[in-house]
Amino acid sequence: MLGNKRILVTGGTGSFGRRFVENLLNLYPNIPRLVIYSRDELKQYEMAQAFPRDKYPGIRFFIGDVRDAHRLRRACERIDVIVHAAALKHVPIAEYNPFECISTNVLGAENVINAALDTQVQKVVALSTDKAAAPLNLYGATKLCSDKLFIAANNIKGSRDIAFSVVRYGNVFGSRGSVVPFFLNQRKSGIIPITNSEMTRFNITLDEGVQLVMFALNSAWGGEVFVPKIPSYRILDLAAAIAPNCEIKYVGVRPGEKIHEEMITENDSYFTYQANNLYIIIPPVPAWDVGKWQVAFDATKVASGFKYNSGMNNQWLSRDEIQDLIKKHIDPSFEPQMI
Repeated sequence: MLGNKRILVTGGTGSFGRRFVENLLNLYPNIPRLVIYSRDELKQYEMAQAFPRDKYPGIRFFIGDVRDAHRLRRACERIDVIVHAAALKHVPIAEYNPFECISTNVLGAENVINAALDTQVQKVVALSTDKAAAPLNLYGATKLCSDKLFIAANNIKGSRDIAFSVVRYGNVFGSRGSVVPFFLNQRKSGIIPITNSEMTRFNITLDEGVQLVMFALNSAWGGEVFVPKIPSYRILDLAAAIAPNCEIKYVGVRPGEKIHEEMITENDSYFTYQANNLYIIIPPVPAWDVGKWQVAFDATKVASGFKYNSGMNNQWLSRDEIQDLIKKHIDPSFEPQMI
């Protein structure tokens, strides 16, 4: 379905954006137009070497920031689909620089919506985060606000043939700045800093995240928040899988950090359905027939009071599984320390 579409990826040189582009070009090397929109010229240069135009004639690289509404609108001309992956996402940095986070994650989201409405885009999928559910930190609050903007955009589209939806998932295994590469680097020092021994996190690989976005692009009716059923890991199991010989040093919970992550709250349960390997939160007042939507997705309503929490999950990664993921997705030469 996407092979004949013209697609723009905001944050296109980030971890997700690059992997999404790689998967898309593997499937559709002759895609008519694929715009990589980001503000990092070095990453754009490096990515252009990996995906040259003589091999992928539809690819284009646009320097730009989602904060710049005029530039973004220009990039959206002759675009059918937008994947919105641009964000400021590091929790401590957002706490220290709050309005910078708001400018990108909230005002930037509104710019994406307006550009899509003004340029005849047909579908928009925005990436969210588990931190947007019952947010404790500013980053999570800005992403919740962004989610609300994208869902509400379906109410103001008028007669336009466009659908906005959101994909919400947990920590991406091995992404830049995440805990796995941090622990891998930290084990050289012999000390692994841990904030709290009870901490748990959801886990998803980049490729699984890409497949979820592909599903949303092909299937969304507009207004849904798609949440995958994914495993959790315990932070102590992660430390033991990477560096069992290292000393554990407890450093205390950082500002805005949760002990357990939550992707669906108790209040969300009244609008949440499950369908095969994912949960779907629908808008309180959808613009389509819920019964027909349920049939299309083979979806059933979850129980009232249901919540999806990394500490109450029924899927857990073992230490061996964590080590296998490191070898597959981060470092093929990885060998755990011997106890």
